[in-house]
Amino acid sequence: MQKKRPALEWQQREVMGMDVMNAFNKLDKTFKVLVIALIVLVVLVPIGLIASGTAFGEWGPDELQQAVGYVPTGLQHLTGIWSAPLDGYDLPGDHSTIPTQTPGYYVSAIVGVLVVGLIAYGIGKVIIKRND
Repeated sequence: MQKKRPALEWQQREVMGMDVMNAFNKLDKTFKVLVIALIVLVVLVPIGLIASGTAFGEWGPDELQQAVGYVPTGLQHLTGIWSAPLDGYDLPGDHSTIPTQTPGYYVSAIVGVLVVGLIAYGIGKVIIKRND
C-alpha cells in the first residue's frame, strides 16, 4: 500500500504530472551561477573609469564624426529623442575623482541588470503563456 502524502506537499511537488521540485533544483543551480556571474560583473564595472578613450558603441554624434568622418542621418534625427537618466554613468553633482564617480557606475550597473532582468522575465512569461 502506497503511503499517502499530505495534500500541500503533493501540490508543491507535482504540477500537471511534473516533479516541480526536481526541475526547480536544476534551475536553482543555474540561477545561482547566473547571479554570481552578474555580481562579479557589477563589482568589476568601475574598471571602465581607468580605461582611456570611450566605450565601444557609446559614441555620440560628435565622437562618431571625429572617428569616422560622418554621422548617419538617422542617428542625427534620433539624437535628441533620448537622454540617459544617469548621463555618463554619474550621479548628479561634481564628481571629478574616480572614488566619487564609482557610486554612479554601480547604480547604473544595478539599474541596468534589473531592467534587462525584468524585460527578460516578461518575455519569458509571454513565451510560456503562448506555449500553454
